[in-house]
Amino acid sequence: MKIKKIFLIIFITALLASVSCLAYRYYSQAQEAKKQRALFEKRKIAWETLRQKLANEISQFKGEAGIVVKDLQTNRVIYHNKDKLFPSASLAKIPIMAACFLAAEEGRLKLVRQVALKDSDKLTGSGILKDTRHGATFTVEELIGLMIYDSDNTATNILTNMVGIDYLNNSFKTFGLKNTELSRRIADYKSRDAGFENYTTVEDMALILEKIYRRVLVNKDISEKCIKLLKLQRISDRLSKYLPVETLVAHKTGLERGICHDVGLVFTSEGDFLICVLTKHSNSNSAPSKEFIAKLALYAYAYFEQLQGGLR
Repeated sequence: MKIKKIFLIIFITALLASVSCLAYRYYSQAQEAKKQRALFEKRKIAWETLRQKLANEISQFKGEAGIVVKDLQTNRVIYHNKDKLFPSASLAKIPIMAACFLAAEEGRLKLVRQVALKDSDKLTGSGILKDTRHGATFTVEELIGLMIYDSDNTATNILTNMVGIDYLNNSFKTFGLKNTELSRRIADYKSRDAGFENYTTVEDMALILEKIYRRVLVNKDISEKCIKLLKLQRISDRLSKYLPVETLVAHKTGLERGICHDVGLVFTSEGDFLICVLTKHSNSNSAPSKEFIAKLALYAYAYFEQLQGGLR
């Protein structure tokens, strides 16, 4: 009889412990769910605050703008004029880069091929090749790099001639770009003045950048090559201007008469985001547009800075 009582006591003790454990687990889960709901609401409010700040800047900007800001973790996104056509300027070099890597994969180009620079290849505008001696040689892969991180127009011209405008435009469609097309070569201002313009939209630029970020632009290898070059961008007077110097930004700028762009991926300790800003203006110079782009990037970065205070 005494043994039965001992077993009963042990059973009741174990049962109470089990019930207590389950109750504590339920309480912990309920508290965690409550905490997550509160954090979700705080993050939602912070995102709406960001939306209002961007809207205020847009209302004061003297020109036209296309904007996409996207939180790449939650997929929250802010659009403004997402499908409005803008002259692409040097932003076209992003899909050209991807198309060249695709051409290499298809056997149309060899990245290690040596190309001799000719005077007839040289174009005005950005880049070092216009001042490089005739006959200097570069590999195709080196030309792709110069096209992106130095925004070299001559390198772009050589690559365009090698694969052809038709191939480039067909590749753009393959990438899923709906409104990005080349009607002329980069920096062919004579054709531009005759009415031939290259166009893109902020939506297309956001799409190709996100595919690169997700490593799904054609395949992982091509995406890796693209993001590596975008991280080497040397121009820092727009998206990067007000961000901490240690902030990693993979981006590409575009600048022509009345046109000023910057599109990129920003990497922070609290999450990564995508920001694309295309502008068209009638100012005497691009300084106001550059400042506008820089402020929008700062506001987006500040949203993620808030996450350090417990919004995640």
